[in-house]
Amino acid sequence: MGLDQAVTGLLVAGIGFRRGTDADEIAALIERALAALGADRSSLTAVATAADRAAEPAIRAATARFGLSPQPVAAAALHARDAEIVTRSARIEQMRGVGSLAEATALAGAGPQSRLALPRITSAGATCALAVRCDTTRDT
Repeated sequence: MGLDQAVTGLLVAGIGFRRGTDADEIAALIERALAALGADRSSLTAVATAADRAAEPAIRAATARFGLSPQPVAAAALHARDAEIVTRSARIEQMRGVGSLAEATALAGAGPQSRLALPRITSAGATCALAVRCDTTRDT
């Protein structure tokens, strides 16, 4: 799914990752997701992940490469966006109660008016999805 408008400063990456996944892999996956949309680093405003994983060294180091800190997303906020998820993992659904942690964190992290810009992509130990903020009250 492509974007029909400029997205500079409007993208949120949602990340799910297994323990033991290193910062290089997570950062490379975010870069790959941005490239898939034809977006550059300046388009990324946040990197969201599950609240219980946001303090992990790998996600902190990966987000620092983009000049950001991980944005923790509470379980209730993930569940609130589950109906909008387009890919599903039975393992994540059983563990987290949502079909895709990456998609749910991207959507929740981008706010209530957001939409999925890039469904989940994967690497060996991580997943990434991109959501675009659609807040019409934002200052320009």
